Amino acid sequence: MPDDARREAWRQLALDPPHAHGGPPVAGLIRTDPEDFLVEERLSFQPDGGTGHLLLLVEKRDANTLYVAKCLARLAGLPMVDIGFAGLKDRRAVARQWFSMPARNVGPSAAGLVGDGFRVLEMHPHSRKLRRGALAGNRFRLRVRELGGDLAALTARLQTVAAHGVPNYFGPQRFGRDAANLQQVSDWIDSQRLPRDRAARGFLLSAARSLAFNAVLGRRVAEASWDRLLPGEIASLSGSSSVFRVSELDDELVRRCHEGDISPSGPMCGEGDMQPGTECGSIEQSVLGMLAPLPERLAGVVAGERRALVLRPADLAWTVTGQELELGFELPRGAFATSLLREAVSATVPAAESD
Repeated sequence: MPDDARREAWRQLALDPPHAHGGPPVAGLIRTDPEDFLVEERLSFQPDGGTGHLLLLVEKRDANTLYVAKCLARLAGLPMVDIGFAGLKDRRAVARQWFSMPARNVGPSAAGLVGDGFRVLEMHPHSRKLRRGALAGNRFRLRVRELGGDLAALTARLQTVAAHGVPNYFGPQRFGRDAANLQQVSDWIDSQRLPRDRAARGFLLSAARSLAFNAVLGRRVAEASWDRLLPGEIASLSGSSSVFRVSELDDELVRRCHEGDISPSGPMCGEGDMQPGTECGSIEQSVLGMLAPLPERLAGVVAGERRALVLRPADLAWTVTGQELELGFELPRGAFATSLLREAVSATVPAAESD
């Protein structure tokens, strides 16, 4: 496939996969102000009061995670590698996010520290550095302005989302501004050379794996099988990274899937990932075959995993006032608020803020 055609096909698979519940019934503007997109991290543990490190709860506004980490490192006189954080948060938002740093050179005055675009709200002693993924989830509050469309259908759609969930797609953030990370993936396929810079390499590999996952999930959505178990499925246990092979479907497994205790899963391509069988395996191999040689390249550089196909929000609530929609909900770590929003609203970011 010519490079331009490949990039366009990848862009479609990554950024515009099928909707599970039909097209969104309304349209509106999101992120008109950073306060329109509020997110708060929930740690998977409590600060242990140990020595050696500090956990900092930071509120950032219109600033990205790496920028705040660099500022904290500079203010504390530490190398950037010493700063820990559990995940990346969007720039155009207000986010309460946890960071860690070694306790040396940091006094009690760090709590209350204010920088350009951020402030430290809390500081707690802890025994170890904060690692990526050390979250139970994220709590969101979103505001969509200038709503237009069928508001009655919007209420029905959100009720459907609350009851049945949405496809657990990776959001457009994973693919970079204007899908630039997909261009890097395409260059890697052609050159077979990964970037030397660790961060750049990580963004590239994340985008590549997310592309493959979205492509498989998009096929399952198109075939109306994204939220039910198929023969040969690798099922994912909700709230954990545990998976198991479904050798034979029975009423109990169907019930557990319907109630959200387990979910079908899709591939995070890499070495040693579990391969589904029969009907489920045929679908995955068909989709991944169209992306060749991407899955094979990933198998040579990262370990394989599985990811749930179904995303079920907790505590989803909403209000519509005039032409504004406010949404509140909680998602597990690694899930994207935009993947929930897209099932209900065709949301546009104002052009001046689209970066």
